[in-house]
Amino acid sequence: MELPVVNGNGDAIDTININDGVFDVPMNQTLVHQAMVIYQLNQRQGTHSTRTRAEVSGGGRKPWIQKHTGRARQGSIRSPQWRHGGIVFGPKPRDYRKALPRAMRRKALQCVLSEKIRNGRLICIDSLGELDGRTKSMKQLLASLGISGSVLVITEDADQDVVRAGSNLKQVWTLPSDLVNANDVLKRATVLVEVGGIRRIAELCTAPRFRARAAASAASGEEAQA
Repeated sequence: MELPVVNGNGDAIDTININDGVFDVPMNQTLVHQAMVIYQLNQRQGTHSTRTRAEVSGGGRKPWIQKHTGRARQGSIRSPQWRHGGIVFGPKPRDYRKALPRAMRRKALQCVLSEKIRNGRLICIDSLGELDGRTKSMKQLLASLGISGSVLVITEDADQDVVRAGSNLKQVWTLPSDLVNANDVLKRATVLVEVGGIRRIAELCTAPRFRARAAASAASGEEAQA
């Protein structure tokens, strides 16, 4: 399929052929939801902690004798039923991280990018070289392209000028093409991507799983033909 390419003024100047197998994939809501849950789990620090009755200070003495008081028997004023007592089954530090298989990670990214293109929320720009690191340049570019709301700016490689230009804007996020994931794409209303960046994404999504094995098989195929 073909995708129009615009310049900094919002004028269409060219088109780019993109892989239908990457950017024209039907939406798989189950897969995308599973990927989003795992992405959000991996962002949790897991540093929450509560104190049990053994960790709360005090309560070493039995508050009153066992019998003949008319009150319920108690062994410590730091038991869970007491005020300032320990917490029963409270959260403790843990690791929430889960692994997301590479095939699922790529497929989820393809689904959300394809949905952005179908909804007209993905804009391909020829270059972001006019961003000089100032917030004003980023505001002018977004206004020229008619972008309002949250936007994810994807560059081909890490570009400090683009990062600095969008760092002071609350609704602007910047990422190099190597770090693009389904979570960041889905959370933003619009995606602005360089031509080189969209080509790099297509290359990463179609790369063989095992490069060494693929290279070895290709070499053996060439030897067989020879």
